[in-house]
Amino acid sequence: MTCDRLVCANCAAPVSEGRCPVCRASRERLQQQDGLFAALTPATLIALLVALIAVALLAHGFAA
Repeated sequence: MTCDRLVCANCAAPVSEGRCPVCRASRERLQQQDGLFAALTPATLIALLVALIAVALLAHGFAA
């Protein structure tokens, strides 16, 4: 999740701007939760899955 569209309940400003301590704390917490797969889009995941299937099929074809 990104803080681009989140609005702070404390100051009513976008969390991404970090105007108040609540915004800054929320933004920091969200940035810490970002993992390895946080930036992957569904299109990227589909492309990776197709590539994995292709590699598996090629490996199976060479093994036979």
